[in-house]
Amino acid sequence: MTSSPHRCGFVALVGRPNVGKSTLLNALVGQKVSIVSPKPQTTRHRIVGVLNGEGFQAAFLDTPGLHAGSRRRLNQAMNRAAMASLADADVVLLLVDAARWTREDEVALDRVRDAGKPVILVVNKADAIKPRDRLLPTLARLSAMHDFAAVVPVSALKRENLDRLIGTLRPLLPEGEAFYPPDQVTDRSERFLAAEVIREKLTWLLQEELPYGITVEIERWSETGEDRVEIHAVIWVEREGQRRIVIGEGGKLLKRVGRAARLELNRLLERRVHLELWVKVREHWADSESALRQFGYDPG
Repeated sequence: MTSSPHRCGFVALVGRPNVGKSTLLNALVGQKVSIVSPKPQTTRHRIVGVLNGEGFQAAFLDTPGLHAGSRRRLNQAMNRAAMASLADADVVLLLVDAARWTREDEVALDRVRDAGKPVILVVNKADAIKPRDRLLPTLARLSAMHDFAAVVPVSALKRENLDRLIGTLRPLLPEGEAFYPPDQVTDRSERFLAAEVIREKLTWLLQEELPYGITVEIERWSETGEDRVEIHAVIWVEREGQRRIVIGEGGKLLKRVGRAARLELNRLLERRVHLELWVKVREHWADSESALRQFGYDPG
């Protein structure tokens, strides 16, 4: 009796901004590799999260939300990152919200249709539809929009029905050996993850005051002992007024950001972290090719 061949492939997580792609990625791989916030377009880079199971490895590509109509270079770079993931993927998970369908969902579906890859429609936040039989007409309507390989309702936040999703995905992966070692869960460096954690804390603490033109750069990273790391990071904004918002009265807000980020980085890096933050102005960086390259984006 021969055993089943090993399967391995790239799986693009695609959908409109703020539909839950990063939450789903973290739930699937079992730990946080992509930051999450209530703000749209929190994810700006392509991030790989690796899931190893019995006889398979799925390398999930968390992508920025596909959106239309933006002229800013940063948004264009984010759209390119999402489209590159679609081009590289063996399978696509198209994530939509069970409660509403928007113009940006239509944009995402159009891009998925054009890619010509096997697509699983993942209907997120299905737990919010009560009673559950109210979900059936929505699933029927969405199923008719494309020749999906499967339609799977889930709750990414509550990690409901993920086993079914993984079971549906596995046979769609191509046969092949694993791309990543079994103990690797992401392709991103600790420096990248640290910058993302800082940006996440800014997003949560600033909420509606958060400037769009904000990014984080790790300026210095020093291993100062077996269990200690010193990180110096710059928070870049586009205007002096934004700098004052991020610092807060008497520096209070920046201190809160630093403390929240340091506590999470202690857990993430499994070391004691000394974190220093500065806020600097670089006008119109989100429309500057050189600045986008410096901060790790592909300006095209």
